[in-house]
Amino acid sequence: MPDDVPETGRRPAGKQVLGPEEIRRALTRIGHEILERTEGAADVVLLGIPTRGVPLARRLARRLTETEGVSIPVGSLDITLYRDDLRLRPARTLGHTEVPPAGIDGRIVVLVDDVLFSGRTVRAALDALGDLGRPRAVQLAVLVDRGHRELPIRPDYVGKNLPTATREEVRVRLTEVDGEDSVTLVAGGQAAR
Repeated sequence: MPDDVPETGRRPAGKQVLGPEEIRRALTRIGHEILERTEGAADVVLLGIPTRGVPLARRLARRLTETEGVSIPVGSLDITLYRDDLRLRPARTLGHTEVPPAGIDGRIVVLVDDVLFSGRTVRAALDALGDLGRPRAVQLAVLVDRGHRELPIRPDYVGKNLPTATREEVRVRLTEVDGEDSVTLVAGGQAAR
């Protein structure tokens, strides 16, 4: 999985840029923007990109349901086999792709991820999505956009724009995976792409 997140249980050192309340507010704002842009979200399917995109998609679905009273289908989209760096990195465990029973054909699919960096994860997600069906439209929601794009990909919904140096890391921790909610900016290291 990309986007600068260690799989250890240790709390990352660095400067916290979002705490639990800021993450909650960012997701609430993204939820309202999705409702506005999709005119009530009746045709929306949220697909989270593992690992942290999946709990973010579930949180967004809850907010949309609470606000609009409509049940929003949620799933996950494993992109492992669609990555363009498979030969450059160690073998990865395949994740789980879970498409809601009604599928994605003719629907507005909102891909959800934690951090947008080079755009390569999203490109892989678009390739994976093409093998699942033909949505009416595809949109992208990210908790953090840190810039440094290598591909012409732009998010539709952003929780926080966070200008970073290339060598800095953005570490997202979520309660469902890590036991706490935080976004931390860490200096140094080799940034993931």
